[in-house]
Amino acid sequence: MLNSKSFADRLIAEKFDFFTGVPCSLLSGLISDLESRPGVNYIPAVREDAAVGLCAGAYMAGSLPVLLMQNSGLGYSLNAFTSLNLIYNIPVLVVMSWRGFGGKDAPEHIIMGDINEPLLETSGMPHAVLEPGDEAGAEAAFQQALDTIRNKKIPFTLLVKKGLYNEGHH
Repeated sequence: MLNSKSFADRLIAEKFDFFTGVPCSLLSGLISDLESRPGVNYIPAVREDAAVGLCAGAYMAGSLPVLLMQNSGLGYSLNAFTSLNLIYNIPVLVVMSWRGFGGKDAPEHIIMGDINEPLLETSGMPHAVLEPGDEAGAEAAFQQALDTIRNKKIPFTLLVKKGLYNEGHH
């Protein structure tokens, strides 16, 4: 699950069947893998809040959605999550790249990198962190995500650190 192909395989095996998001270099391998699969719908979105709306519509139409985005879009999407998904129990798996982790990134990513976890916690959105090389932790996080999505019917965010799903892009 700690590379794009195995993670995409797992998402599809777990019946996730609608994919959207705003491109991010840290998720480029995963997006490329999804786009190359016959029968898989990856629909690029212009903004993260629009992607939240696409996921809500897909869920209401019977799909199980995944939203791929970088954490800089969390600010755009929080209102959509809190005023739509959380109050109407519309689940979505959010795969969010963690730009600015540990203060190591372009300057525009540093502040959001420091506050994305507290923002998710304050908003009542459960999350877990995927670390490169931690297969057991990734599996536990994915099981927690599946449980939240299937039983609580709310979004779950997997925060992805650099190096997992950006194969071929440094």
